[in-house]
This record gives sequence, structure tokens and C-alpha cells, in this order.
Amino acid sequence: MISNWSTAVGRTFRTVRMPSAPVTYGLIAACCLVFAIGPAAGLNPAYGSGDALLAAQRAYFHRWGVVPVDLFADAAGSALTPATALFIHGGWVHLLGNMLFLYVFGVMTEERMGRVQFTLFYLGCGYLALLGYAAANSSSDQSLVGASGAISAILGAFLYLFPGARVTSLLPFLFFLPMRFPAWVVLPFWAALQWVAAGRADQGPGVAYLAHVVGFSLGFGYAWVRFRKRKGPKGGLGRAVVADGRATRVKAAPAPAPEGENQP
Repeated sequence: MISNWSTAVGRTFRTVRMPSAPVTYGLIAACCLVFAIGPAAGLNPAYGSGDALLAAQRAYFHRWGVVPVDLFADAAGSALTPATALFIHGGWVHLLGNMLFLYVFGVMTEERMGRVQFTLFYLGCGYLALLGYAAANSSSDQSLVGASGAISAILGAFLYLFPGARVTSLLPFLFFLPMRFPAWVVLPFWAALQWVAAGRADQGPGVAYLAHVVGFSLGFGYAWVRFRKRKGPKGGLGRAVVADGRATRVKAAPAPAPEGENQP
């Protein structure tokens, strides 16, 4: 009886497994929690309303976001802001768009890299992407917040690791009809749009397209250096990869839109 009971308990614990990408889910939860308790969500009455709420938002972004002119004038006091800014978002659309892409592309990338490596990759590339934007705009006093730099790095790594993955895309010039293309078509096209938009940043909304370009380049470069000797004979991992001893099927994913850092 005791032996049978022990066997049943053991089987139960083997059946209940940890999530395949706990870091990705944890990052999503952390970003959502930070947003919910901050002034940008408009859910906390302590921040007031109207002009008081707007003032609280500006002060919040300035405190936790990257302000290029402050970052290089007071490096010691602002050195951590490229890290804290990764968890701050300027509005609901900004948050939900970033979290969608983090979920779609982050799960498989984390499974391929492993939890510890993926965590360091996400934070390191995100930090450097925001730092790169700040260096190129060192005289700017606008706050830079958002996880788009880190998520762009994930897109770059995903392109190298899963070039043949089919990505479901919604194309405006085709009336947003869902169409499926391989990642090697969709993601370079997205990166090219970010590059073009970065050159016209002064003419458009406050989106740090350059941070996307830097993040994407860092992510692709890291994956190329780290995993180039582990790829299959055809130069890609195809539609399925082996992670933690089991096959993982590539999921359909929406094409990334040029949503990015918010500069209030």
C-alpha cells in the first residue's frame, strides 16, 4: 500500500511541471505589476487626476527612465536607469504591445538559451540598447522608458535561432489580412523599418527607433556568436527544436509592429 501510494505521488509530481519559460512569464508579470501601481496606468488614486496625474507621470518617468543628458552628466546617480526603464511603460498600448511580443518570441528563445543565460541576455541587451540610444542623443532631456530595446534583442536572436519559423503577419496594405511568412522574411523587414524610422525620428512620434535597431543587432550578433556551432546542417533549427529533452513546436506569431519606447 505504501509503495503504491509513493509511486502515485511520484507520478503526480512528474506530471506537474514548471512552466517551460518561467523567466519570460516572470518578466511579463513584473512589467504588468510595475505598470499597475505606477501613475501611467491611472489605477492608483494616490496620484490624483488631471494636471496632478500628468505631473506625477512626468516625475515618475524622469525618476525611473533614462534621461540622456542626466545619464552622462551624473553617471553614478543614473547608472541604473537603463535597467529600471526596462520595466516602465508609458501607457496601456505601449505595455500590451511589448508584452505580446515578449510572450510570442520570448518563450522559444528562453527555451533555447536556458533560464540564466536568457535572463542575462535580456537585461544586458536591453541595458545596452537604451544606453546606445542615450549616447546618440546625449543632449536630450526627454525620458526614455520601455522594454522594446530588450524585446528587439529577442527578435534578433529569434531570427538567427529559428529562421524558418512561420510568423503570422497583419499587413496594413493588404487590409490587415493574416498571412504567414518565415521569420527570415518578416523580422529583417521589421528591422529595416526601424532603421528607416530612426533616421526620421525628429519627424514622428516619440518612439526610440534607434534603441530597437541597437537591440536587434545585439540580439542577432549574440545568437550568432553563441550558437553558430550548434545549428543543424541546413543552418537553422527549422520548425522544431529540442529543449530540456523534449521537442518544442514553433508557434505562430504576429509580426512585430514599430511600437517602442515611450518618450513623454
